[in-house]
Amino acid sequence: METQAQGLLESEPLQGVDDDSVASADFSSMLSEEEKEELKAELVQLEDEITTLRQVLSAKERHLVEIKQKLGMNLMNELKQNFSKSWHDMQTTTAYKKTHETLSHAGQKATAAFSNVGTAISKKFGDMRSHSIGYSIRHSISMPAMRRK
Repeated sequence: METQAQGLLESEPLQGVDDDSVASADFSSMLSEEEKEELKAELVQLEDEITTLRQVLSAKERHLVEIKQKLGMNLMNELKQNFSKSWHDMQTTTAYKKTHETLSHAGQKATAAFSNVGTAISKKFGDMRSHSIGYSIRHSISMPAMRRK
């Protein structure tokens, strides 16, 4: 049974075929003259179709530009619309919402902290002013008393 199995297997390993060797191979010798003529005709037809499709695409692109101009759509408007849409899409993401909430909360905390600092500074200035007013009143009362002596 092993001898039958060995007979089915090739003794040489399979060789990989690379694209360059296939591209450089000359298959024209395998083709009949009739097949060559058919392939040449098909090649010409495909090249003509590609040229036609390019012309049609170019005409459609020009028509598109004309329609956009008539509608007042220009590159700047399209950029604005794309930016607005992208900004809206970004704002609806979960990451943006969480970041916005976190920064908003941090802003509220910072505002409260600055308010507390401002209140403390105002109170300190108020205390200093009342102290200086008291000093000023005492000073003005004591000056005439000193002059009388």
